[in-house]
Amino acid sequence: MGIVKIDDALHEAARRSSTVLCRSINAQAEFWMKIGMLAEASPTLSFNAIVAREIAAAHPPVADAA
Repeated sequence: MGIVKIDDALHEAARRSSTVLCRSINAQAEFWMKIGMLAEASPTLSFNAIVAREIAAAHPPVADAA
């Protein structure tokens, strides 16, 4: 864990977004950083495609219990 210095305007934007999305300011900033990192690594993917890929990776299909 470390400390990251960000511009006051960016901090305010993270604060506003975190309120709307029910995240802490740190969680909002971490989300933006992660999505930005993934976007740089996969420039042809849209935001929605990146999020869908991350959700699929976090929640693998559940085997049918029947």
